[in-house]
Amino acid sequence: MKEQLNLDAAFSALADPTRRAILARLAKGEATVLELAEPFDMTQPAISQHLKVLENAGLVTRRVEGTRRPRRLSKAGIQAMDDWLAMLRKALERNYDRLDQLLAGMEEPKKKRGDKR
Repeated sequence: MKEQLNLDAAFSALADPTRRAILARLAKGEATVLELAEPFDMTQPAISQHLKVLENAGLVTRRVEGTRRPRRLSKAGIQAMDDWLAMLRKALERNYDRLDQLLAGMEEPKKKRGDKR
């Protein structure tokens, strides 16, 4: 059940557009809080709060490099979401495959003589 709680936190974290923008930036490579704060009209502590939510959700990790604390995407957190979404995609594909089979098995109504449909 712990994995489900992580997914709940991850998808909840993604509900905020600022956090999605931070993740998009981190997809380009790791960055510090100051670098992440640049494009936003908010304070460094506000960005730090967003990062805390992302870290608690397992989507971002932090490493220590002297006095710097660069953040990066968490492969495990992103992979857990991707695995869950892949399961949904497979279920959807199976549903469409069944619908295709059903429609292929149906015969078109035969036209009656003189019917100009």
